[in-house]
Amino acid sequence: MWALRCGSSGGVSPLGPAPPMWYHRDLSRAAAEELLARAGRDGSFLVRDSESVNGAYALCVLFQKHVHTYRILPDDEGFLAVQTSQGVQPKRFKTLPELVSLYLNPSQGLVTTLLFPVEREEMAVSDDRDYSDGEDEKPPLPPRSASTSTSPGPETPTESPAANGLSTISHDYLKGSYALDLEAVKQGASSLPHLNKTLVSSCKRLNGEVDKVLCGLEILSKVFDQQSAFMVSKMIQQSVNQGGDQELENLVTKLAILKDLLSSIEKKALKALQDMSLSSPCSPPPFSMRHSKAIPVQAFEVKLDVYLAELTKIGKSQKYTLSVDVEGGRLVVMKKVKDNQEDWTTFTHDKIRQLIKSQRVQNKLGIVFEKEKDKSQRKDFVFASAKKREAFCQLLQLMKNKHSNQDEPDMISIFIGTWNMGSVPAPKSVASWMLCRGLGKTLDEMAVTIPHDLYVFGSQENSVCDREWVESLRVALKEQTELDYKPIAIQTLWNIKLAVLVKPEHENRISHVGMSSVKTGIANTLGNKGAVGVSFMFNGTSFGFVNCHLTSGNEKIGRRNQNYLDILRLLSLGDKQLSSFDISLRFTHLFWLGDLNYRLDMDIQEILNYINRKEFEPLLKVDQLNLEREKNKVFLRFAEEEISFPPTYRYERGSRDTYVWQKQKATGMRTNVPSWCDRILWKSYPETHIVCNSYGCTDDIVTSDHSPVFATFEVGVTSQFVSKKGLPKSSEQAYIEFECIEAIVKTASRTKFFIEFYSTCLEEFKKSYENDTQNSDNINFLRVGWSNKQLTTLKPLLSEIEYLQDQHLLLTVKSVDGYESYGECVLALKSMIGSTAQQFHTYLSHRGEETGNIRGSMRVRVPSERMGTRERLYEWISVDKDETGGPRGRSSVSHTSLVLFKEETAARYSEKYYLQENVAIFLILCFLFLGRPKQDGPDGGDSISKNSFNNPAYYILEGVPNQSAAAISPELLPSPTSSNPPAAKVNPPSAGVRTKPPAGGGAGSTLNRPPPDFPPPPLPKGALEMVTEAPFNKPRPLYPDLAEVRIPPAAPAGPLALGEGFRRGGGMALDDQSCSVLQMAKTLSESEFSGQPPPRAPSAPPPLRGQPMGAGLDACRTFPPRNPITESIAEDMPEEALWGSSSSSLSVGESSVGEWLQRLGLEKYERGLLHNGWDDLEFLSDITEEDLEEAGVLDPAHKQILLESLRQQQK
Repeated sequence: MWALRCGSSGGVSPLGPAPPMWYHRDLSRAAAEELLARAGRDGSFLVRDSESVNGAYALCVLFQKHVHTYRILPDDEGFLAVQTSQGVQPKRFKTLPELVSLYLNPSQGLVTTLLFPVEREEMAVSDDRDYSDGEDEKPPLPPRSASTSTSPGPETPTESPAANGLSTISHDYLKGSYALDLEAVKQGASSLPHLNKTLVSSCKRLNGEVDKVLCGLEILSKVFDQQSAFMVSKMIQQSVNQGGDQELENLVTKLAILKDLLSSIEKKALKALQDMSLSSPCSPPPFSMRHSKAIPVQAFEVKLDVYLAELTKIGKSQKYTLSVDVEGGRLVVMKKVKDNQEDWTTFTHDKIRQLIKSQRVQNKLGIVFEKEKDKSQRKDFVFASAKKREAFCQLLQLMKNKHSNQDEPDMISIFIGTWNMGSVPAPKSVASWMLCRGLGKTLDEMAVTIPHDLYVFGSQENSVCDREWVESLRVALKEQTELDYKPIAIQTLWNIKLAVLVKPEHENRISHVGMSSVKTGIANTLGNKGAVGVSFMFNGTSFGFVNCHLTSGNEKIGRRNQNYLDILRLLSLGDKQLSSFDISLRFTHLFWLGDLNYRLDMDIQEILNYINRKEFEPLLKVDQLNLEREKNKVFLRFAEEEISFPPTYRYERGSRDTYVWQKQKATGMRTNVPSWCDRILWKSYPETHIVCNSYGCTDDIVTSDHSPVFATFEVGVTSQFVSKKGLPKSSEQAYIEFECIEAIVKTASRTKFFIEFYSTCLEEFKKSYENDTQNSDNINFLRVGWSNKQLTTLKPLLSEIEYLQDQHLLLTVKSVDGYESYGECVLALKSMIGSTAQQFHTYLSHRGEETGNIRGSMRVRVPSERMGTRERLYEWISVDKDETGGPRGRSSVSHTSLVLFKEETAARYSEKYYLQENVAIFLILCFLFLGRPKQDGPDGGDSISKNSFNNPAYYILEGVPNQSAAAISPELLPSPTSSNPPAAKVNPPSAGVRTKPPAGGGAGSTLNRPPPDFPPPPLPKGALEMVTEAPFNKPRPLYPDLAEVRIPPAAPAGPLALGEGFRRGGGMALDDQSCSVLQMAKTLSESEFSGQPPPRAPSAPPPLRGQPMGAGLDACRTFPPRNPITESIAEDMPEEALWGSSSSSLSVGESSVGEWLQRLGLEKYERGLLHNGWDDLEFLSDITEEDLEEAGVLDPAHKQILLESLRQQQK
């Protein structure tokens, strides 16, 4: 019988002689529920490790389709017992099999008797050798280095064995060897050999440190006192040559030498410098004493961007030269006038009010100058390229930062590099890697020499020892920047290394350095594969860096995915209080780099053909990492800059012209297709500033079969805030107040839940009470809610708005029965500040998987005395979202976030996954689901309507394919009998008034938006029937969904006629979350959340490569109000685009060229028209067929559509 097979044991192990088959080790809670659901029989059970308590277990039992979890806790004596209610005497057992054997009997207090064990699947040990990659049959041995991690930073919370070595060795001596020495003394011995040995062991590290200090001082003595330098060297050599029994004596000698040097070196240096100043007073300081290389004045050739109406006044476009003097803090604007004369104006750094990047024309920049007090002037300049514009902005930011009155920086630049070195030392020069020179998105030559604040180097198959590797990096950086970069940490796992270096001026801003490593090699015991991590605080901002080398082999996708999840769970970095959260939520900014080893799923000849033609988009569509991310299996909500460089693996060594894709092995011919194995991704908290300025690879470092990859980032940081008004009084206390919270968690359990709140702005974490509402109509999902009575009010440590707007709140939803987390999330306080409650809505994740979502209503109440704030440096550059192409001073209506979404994000997304000819149809379908209004109930309040929050169809289950055209149940389809609600009344801004755009919206955003919530839902049948004639290519599924899973609505919602309200003048108003992807599912989900509607927000930048649609739009739920919406969807979309009407409803006078083209579905011609000067609709009426052909419009049908549209407008 089974009971005999796993019977009790009196052994020491709580699992008995061998782990029983029903024990699943570190199986996750979600995976356990899935296994029990598959078993499907009441009484099915398994035991797994507890996620909340180390050394504890969780007994999971299935009963009536619900999973019940019982905690099994060890006591002080090592006995195990099931946790019981207060007052109930627990039954104790020596081993886990004994405990389970008891509950095989009925009436033992569980919800049901344990009947059917769910056994673990015994998998064969995964062999990580990849014969196709040429790896040896035996993994390489770890490097011969005594230390695997070094942290010269100011604080290192990671414990080193040497840190407590003295006390351990001393205790060992007193407990054992002391008696031996005592016996020797009794026998007449005159020495204590065991004590001597103890002291030598204790001072082992001190020996090495003294050696380093002496060598450094010896060099100084050679510089400043050459007469005594010889004697010093001789003394050091004598002390070094001594050893053996004289080791302790040797150390004392070194310390004596060190004492003499320290007492005399200052006098010698002073005398030497005095002599130098008398002999050559104007001589420059020695090279080693110089600061960083001065940045030379950089000049940019630009054209003044003027409108056609203004050209008639000034004759023609003017050429200008913009000269940036970073060191002097000046910008010189110079234009050429007649007879080669020059007219120039100088602006100091404080007179440059703002830089405004054009979102539509990537090489255009607006500069706002302060002319007189409270008066400013804006000039728009067109640069030679977008790269030149970015270099100009970086130089101006550097100038602003250099001459700022602020003691602490608002923004830093970070270089991140990853390189699989192929077990070969690096070449003499790796300058192209450090300077981001090569292929892909690279920096302009004017910007490459600007030193970065942080350099992070990740390497794999690096056989160089740690000290030599770090020293080579420091020397290389000094050659390029003339700065002595300080190593923060070097962490090593075999040949996987991660080194972090910082500018000397920032060394004291680094604290709380942590390091960790995880092995994922054969059986997770070998370090030939795995990850190393480093974390630290830069002032008030937390950073994490992970460098990994995942399993190789074309077919081992699942193993790579598991490597990632293991690293995410086991890497011990960051604040220990945040142990409930995986490392993707522990840091303000987390960067993940390395040889991820994901390959391309395509025939080798096709791959080579695409590479030869430099067509990377088809290859990126079959990139395994992109495909796995789209399925939400790995790197959930991470971002990656668009890849525009060729695959970095597998090159012929010594060349970058040939990929070596075949290798003869004993097992046969193996193929390694060229692939983007080497990647850099990142994940940041919502509403933080991060911009990727470069992402590429070198083309001149050829020692390895991988090319080094680089990326640079502009990252906002916060200071260690010090209140100028001191600690808040009771009347000046800020409060974080919750009105209600509701969550849907993916679980078959029906336990109670509570929420824990963590933040650096709180003195300690806080807990809510148990949820007071709970219901479910689907066995796999549970909706739980907390009213304001169950939620505690949080009191931040400081009450200044300047401090609070940089803070974030971490939430974890935990069960009452097992105290295990069912999902975690992060919220930005910035959007919640105000006198009225704001809504939040985001996803929950646990152990790298999406497990539900959460929403609620909250506010951060800041007293008026603490409302003062200042503009951050990264807010100084904004993105112009209001470009209409009209001349300055012309009365025009500001474009809204909706218009921007339509013009930019949706268009780019459509171009990526659909035929360009179908962009208009795609937009119609998007807006069909985005634009449903809130309907007024009979009492005038908000009636309950559907919302995607309650629709489990948008939860992701692994392996479920996306059915984007899946049939939807009739209850979810809109009814054709609805009337249109009245349009929301909006007051437009004053004509001609330029409102300052929010910092960082739009393309090249300076603001990191909150993460997206859920993928777009499948389209209803009615919507699909509208476009059955459209020549859609079948899109590649972006996300799986659970179209068959649905929670029926709790209350009926007012039906909406399909397409009704979208006709011109139909009065359709935007919903409050108009640009959130979640809102696309609004007609398919359950009850509308009660509470104040969230504010509108500007749209976010287009999604980065591999991000889900809407990755940049989800901030709409949480951002404070910005520009009011002035047009309805109906006003933005012509009737003929929606219904095929022959009459035009285009209002050219109020549109840009891009919007006009997009309405006609011909936006691909925008660049050509703008390039040829047709950038204003007011003058497009004069365009001819020849002009259109010059702009690239060669299709006769398209020319006819454009000309006919313009003729109708004239009529």
